[in-house]
Amino acid sequence: MLHVRVITPEWRTARLLDELTGDDAVTHLVVLPGAARSPGGDVLEFDVVREGASTVLDRLRALGLDRDGAIVVERVDAALSASADRAARRVPGLGVDAVVWQELEQQIGEEAALSASFLAFMTIAMIIAAIGVLLDQPILIVGSMVVGPEFGPLAALCVGVVQRRWRLVRRSAVALAVGFPFAMIITVVAVWLLTALDVVDRSMLLHERPLTDFIWRPDALSWVIGFLGGVAGILSLTSAKTGTLVGVLISVTTIPAAANATVALAYGARAEAIGSALQLVINVAAIVIAGVLTLLVQRAVWRRSRPAGRP
Repeated sequence: MLHVRVITPEWRTARLLDELTGDDAVTHLVVLPGAARSPGGDVLEFDVVREGASTVLDRLRALGLDRDGAIVVERVDAALSASADRAARRVPGLGVDAVVWQELEQQIGEEAALSASFLAFMTIAMIIAAIGVLLDQPILIVGSMVVGPEFGPLAALCVGVVQRRWRLVRRSAVALAVGFPFAMIITVVAVWLLTALDVVDRSMLLHERPLTDFIWRPDALSWVIGFLGGVAGILSLTSAKTGTLVGVLISVTTIPAAANATVALAYGARAEAIGSALQLVINVAAIVIAGVLTLLVQRAVWRRSRPAGRP
């Protein structure tokens, strides 16, 4: 369930009330006349079950309330209410399966920004993965996957393509196009510095690494794992099951592949660099394709399940 707070111009309140009181997904409606100061107007607060939230929010935006007033959405962790239970029964579908597109776009849009923290996390994750490659330590590879922030822009890219939000697509593409090379350059410098300090050396890369050599030896399963990871990642975001996302992150070798390619380039191991780069391309392509297809299916199901006459 979601809690929505709306600021509306006074002259639009009556129409908004008609819209909300006639919607089965809406409950706990509260009206505070003249309570808003910036922007000025009336304040309406209500709860809406997730399976009907996208339709309700679309109608609020169609009334221009995101432009002339404000629409604020928050998640409700617990609602002990018979009215809320009735609303959930009246609206088709399950809340856990519902996609609240407006919430998803807002959440993903923030993660797609090319920020200093994004570049820092990318760099830290890649250096950890580079050390994991040289030490043949899977635990460091797993740690780098969790730290790496790259799934945010990848998911935002998928949402932007499906929703035709081309500005979001551009922001995501820029974050990825800048983030990976930036982190790789810093990682090359870090590898050279560690080599100069005699902490690591080229022989560590060239020796047998049975626990981590899968990173630079892609095969058909690389595509399968990347595709399934993309599906699971999008589902975890759309269903608000963010805990599942951690498991997704440690199944896809984007950061480790880029780190392995970086170490190989730093030491002049051309074949391993090419294999790692191919692994990276396969994973990114699989995630994006899987994410787009998953969102398209969810959107088709969402449209089919809407009540007749709703926008």
